Amino acid sequence: MSGDPSDNSHRHSRVLIDATPVLGQRSGIGRYTAALLRELATRADVDITVTAFTARGQRALRAAAPPGVAVRGGPVPARALRVLWRRVSWPPTELLAAEADVLHATNFVLPPAKRARGVVTVHDLAFLDRPELLDPRQRDLPDLLRRSVARAAVVCTPSGAVARQVARRLDIPAERIVVTPLGVDPAWSSTGPPSPALRATLGLPRRYLLFVGAAQPRKGLDVLLDAHAAHPGLAPLVLAGPAGWGPTPAASSRVHPVGYLDEADLRSVVAGAAVLVLPSREEGFGLPVLEAMAAGVPVVCSDLPALREVAGGLATLVPPEDPAALATALADVDGAGRDPVGAAARQAHAARYTWQACAQATVHAYRKARDRPADSRDNGDERTRYL
Repeated sequence: MSGDPSDNSHRHSRVLIDATPVLGQRSGIGRYTAALLRELATRADVDITVTAFTARGQRALRAAAPPGVAVRGGPVPARALRVLWRRVSWPPTELLAAEADVLHATNFVLPPAKRARGVVTVHDLAFLDRPELLDPRQRDLPDLLRRSVARAAVVCTPSGAVARQVARRLDIPAERIVVTPLGVDPAWSSTGPPSPALRATLGLPRRYLLFVGAAQPRKGLDVLLDAHAAHPGLAPLVLAGPAGWGPTPAASSRVHPVGYLDEADLRSVVAGAAVLVLPSREEGFGLPVLEAMAAGVPVVCSDLPALREVAGGLATLVPPEDPAALATALADVDGAGRDPVGAAARQAHAARYTWQACAQATVHAYRKARDRPADSRDNGDERTRYL
């Protein structure tokens, strides 16, 4: 730390965090938000308060917040807020929740604020070109995102791939972007395969391929099901994840949907898989890939910039939306088995991604936002070229 008295990087920051994604069944964004909150709650250089922009769930938010973390705000009509924030900079978060030095929007949409400097996490930009990948209830997201990044002092991204997209597609200078890679809990590397009781409860086959994710178009589950159906020699397929807005796959003798799993059961199911497969059309990070690697499990995933970055050359990459190539890769990887050398390499790679490092990078983003000169912050209402 610098001894220069003009260096205020060590100054304590009050941060208000939108924790709405931790409510209900958690997707990857919900798990990211929950893990980040846990880490930030242990730090002495930030004082965090959480809020949720929802008409329901305030009691659940208090239960989900880390011990000692303040919860502010009350029931608010989320849909009405999105309509307002898409058009005007009102109401500000100070009116809805609390005063802060920094406001962190963890899920694309940065609300307006009177004084707090804005930080917004942009997880991917697939929906800008392919709005059909969005939940129909979220079709306003492209407009909200453009307003959000325009009013933000700093934009966080989970990968360098998304950072480059944000800079190019949204015309954001590199100095306003901070990459905050996601992490893997150490428990992923020590969890064993499912117990006989869990296998019986979930109806797991003895050997299985595994998909982890919501049933939504972006995840390419339809491509995986086509590939699997066309090649009966493949091991049975287990599908784990929350409900999405795509078609719900039907259970059969070869396809086993197990639904949403809590963290401990998910780790066991991943650890017992022969192969983890993520056939996404687009990804901003690909947390299931990293978590499977932490468990030593071989991975087959789409050849996308973010997944290449996260996998570090240790996954089998296939072209997106190519069922034949996907089936061939799954057969080859499953047939090769899980060799100890490959498993150790995957675990060593995944161990470099920690939630502590994610929190540290995020605090750096908070400091950049807090210390950015007021007259250099762009005003979302004036960036009319994005509206």
